Amino acid sequence: MTELEKTLSDIARYLVDDPDSVTVSGTENGDTVTLSLNVAPDDMGKVIGKHGRIARAIRVVMKSVGNRYGKKVTVDIED
Repeated sequence: MTELEKTLSDIARYLVDDPDSVTVSGTENGDTVTLSLNVAPDDMGKVIGKHGRIARAIRVVMKSVGNRYGKKVTVDIED
């Protein structure tokens, strides 16, 4: 697990009721990293938030972390 995947996993685990169901997978293509976040169906609302505010905040934080490593990070929240 890369540092980016671990960071996203840690953020999601703090938000949800069932932290054991959080899984993060990533693919890297040059300097672009795509991270896929999966959580339990009951916790989906906690990760997305009202009007997508929490999801947007997660993406902003992950882009900032990616800049530290010289990577462009996108986060996909899977159903």
